[in-house]
Amino acid sequence: MPKAGKKPRSAGAAETKAKAPKKSAADPSKKRKKPNTSSYSSYIYKVLKQVHPDTGISKKAMVVMDSFVHDIFERLATEAGRLARYNGKHTITSREIQTSVRLILPGELAKHAVSEGTKAVTKYNSAGDNE
Repeated sequence: MPKAGKKPRSAGAAETKAKAPKKSAADPSKKRKKPNTSSYSSYIYKVLKQVHPDTGISKKAMVVMDSFVHDIFERLATEAGRLARYNGKHTITSREIQTSVRLILPGELAKHAVSEGTKAVTKYNSAGDNE
């Protein structure tokens, strides 16, 4: 027996509701958007070929390397953002990146990374001056 104040559902109630027309998957006007996945695999491969031209890399190894680069990037970006916030700035500059590299990477690796980064920034700035 139905509760007081509630009407029993009729069999045709679902049919009376208006249904939105479904878009077909084969509709040529709507292209499927590719998922936004960023990968460093092409850059890792280019660097590998610069260092060891005759060496290849497996898919699993590439996934591991890509994950590693994503992880290091995330750590450096987080630390650089934290440093900028501590100093009351809204912009992450090369100085924050360099300090975060010194804080996160161990010893000799940090020294090499800082020297390579300084070299890259100098090259970028000199290329911008020539134009």
